[in-house]
Amino acid sequence: MTTSLAEPTDGTTGNTERRSVMLLFIGLMITMLLASLNQTVLSTALPTIVGELQGVDQMTWVITAYILASTIVMPVYGKISDLLGRKPVLIAAILIFLSGSVVGALSGNITWLIFGRILQGIGGGGLMILSQAAIADVVPARERGRYMGFLGAVFAVSSVAGPLLGGWLTEGPGWRWAFWLNLPLGALAIAATLAFMKLPKVQHEVRPRLDYLGMALIAGATTSLVLICTWGGHTYDWLSPQIIGLAVATVVLAVGFVVAELRADNPVMPMKLFADRNFTLTTVANLMIGVAMFGALGYMPTYIQMVTGVDATVAGLLMIPMMGGLLITSIASGQAVARTGRYKIFPIVGSIVMGVGLVLIASMHITTPTWLMCVYLAVFGIGIGLSMQILTLIVQNSFPVTMVGTATAANNYFRQVGATLGSAVVGSIFASRLATLLTEKLAGSGAGAGGDAGRNGLTPAAVNALPDAVRIPIIESYNEALLPIFLFFVPLAGIALVVLLFVKEKPLATTVQREAAEVLTEEELLTEAEMITIEAAEEAGNDKAAATRSRE
Repeated sequence: MTTSLAEPTDGTTGNTERRSVMLLFIGLMITMLLASLNQTVLSTALPTIVGELQGVDQMTWVITAYILASTIVMPVYGKISDLLGRKPVLIAAILIFLSGSVVGALSGNITWLIFGRILQGIGGGGLMILSQAAIADVVPARERGRYMGFLGAVFAVSSVAGPLLGGWLTEGPGWRWAFWLNLPLGALAIAATLAFMKLPKVQHEVRPRLDYLGMALIAGATTSLVLICTWGGHTYDWLSPQIIGLAVATVVLAVGFVVAELRADNPVMPMKLFADRNFTLTTVANLMIGVAMFGALGYMPTYIQMVTGVDATVAGLLMIPMMGGLLITSIASGQAVARTGRYKIFPIVGSIVMGVGLVLIASMHITTPTWLMCVYLAVFGIGIGLSMQILTLIVQNSFPVTMVGTATAANNYFRQVGATLGSAVVGSIFASRLATLLTEKLAGSGAGAGGDAGRNGLTPAAVNALPDAVRIPIIESYNEALLPIFLFFVPLAGIALVVLLFVKEKPLATTVQREAAEVLTEEELLTEAEMITIEAAEEAGNDKAAATRSRE
């Protein structure tokens, strides 16, 4: 059986089908808003939060913990939703996310705050993956571009609204309301899911066996890798026994994961996914883009507050050019793909523009005009908007609908690995360089910073109130500690560009294929050639049956 939004059987059926899809899409946009808003809402509030909780030295974990947790669970959500259905899995993810929000709101120290962020990430990983996978269940790839573009726009809008909301809450009722506000949004997302998500039920004669070993191994490998990037050169020396031990553990767990997936009945990340060239190439590109994007996104609001002296709300406003560029290009590229069916050029151009944006941002200094900084951020945002959602569409177009959740989750997993590495690497190097530079510059200025406790308690307001003899060395330290790191991300944009040149631009499907994939076992995939062969055989069989009836 196939379903198609492009070719309805009659006007009434087509209108009803489109209305159902739009209602579903509204619910998914609310869900995506819930997840994406919480990736950025703490960015402008973060300096104040860690200052109040005396945890500047743990600042990187407030961001990294969320991304790490969401990364680990993405493949799990993708596979389980393919086996059990999107709806119950999505509701469970929302409830987990809300429990993390409660923990974060009630946290009395930095440790509990980080634990709350971990719970949020466990739920948030499911929200992002299932929103994208559910659209692929009902919308053909040719039409899906415009929907994916709007999902990217939700991310852009929330990335602007998040810092603004976080800044306003920090200066008003308090940063804890950034967590409490998730509860009504979460309730709305659950209501929308129950009311609008009308997807075909997944039926199994035998209850499928989940790949628990694979889940545990991928979680361990990912965690070890992130700990290397977070602790290396900061908490421990790069050649210390702790870092070397984590590196060995990462390799062993990764190899064990591959072996386990090759033997599993229902692998959480089937190795046959990598037999598809487009999947492999876009996965590499997503990894590179994730490192650069989240490395910049997570710490720019903190940089803006410290260096320009503006409050949290204004810092959020100054991020609008970046997210505006992402918003416009994400929607425009999605519309263009739906209209023309051509998509390869967009992520290629996006990689080039993103690399240029990184160079421009790295060239800034404390005297750079604010308007020029906004222009540089806009360039970077344009590059991301041209790339991010189109890469997901390329992956989804390569697999049947029964594998869309698994394929989407696997591809997004590697982008989130990049995001985790980007945040961890930038956070680790930034914190280490900042501590060194503060010591050197404050000693040179003849002023004291009160030791580690004084540095850990620095907030934008406190820095802005200091005399220039102390304030200027501090903001120079922030500038020199953070921005040069982005220059090292430029080669990553170059790698993304090179691999995307080899993507094969396959025609976008105009129908949603279902039964063709159901004849397979859970771990098998149909290649494009096999799909053509099956369809040809079915047509030949139908023609033969028609000829027999005609003779009779």
